[in-house]
Amino acid sequence: MAGDHRDPGAPEPELPDGTGLRVVVVCSRFNDRITRRLLDGATAELARLGVAADAVAEVWVPGAFELPLAARAAAQRDDTDAVVALGCVIRGETAHFDYVAGGASAGIMQVALETGVPVVFGVLTTEDLPQALARSEVGGDDKGAEAARVAVEMATVLARLGDPRPLA
Repeated sequence: MAGDHRDPGAPEPELPDGTGLRVVVVCSRFNDRITRRLLDGATAELARLGVAADAVAEVWVPGAFELPLAARAAAQRDDTDAVVALGCVIRGETAHFDYVAGGASAGIMQVALETGVPVVFGVLTTEDLPQALARSEVGGDDKGAEAARVAVEMATVLARLGDPRPLA
């Protein structure tokens, strides 16, 4: 897989099983040329992992900075097993990039830690549009699909850790 950072000899991870999971995808409208591609990759991957189409909810927010608040509202619902936050922040000529990317990142992590629900950071932070296009290419270096896969895996890991039976 493109962008894979495992050692070459490491075993291939098993695909997580998303059967029965309910996932909310919170997506930023800013840079929607990119975020729609991320959303396409995420929803295709969720389907591939067994998450039913009617168990995936889409929520749109204005920009990446607003992702944590919507993710928190989604994570606090009793019917949410995981949240995928998708956005794209492209560096410009001012410090705005740093504030938006940093705030989105910290906020998304805080929501996951406070709620105990996997909230996955699927926000591209790139230097330019070509980098964003490359990282949002469905079937390529598809960060939307990667975020969805992480959400399903973390939901299953947390369910297993919450199971009172001994870990095998």
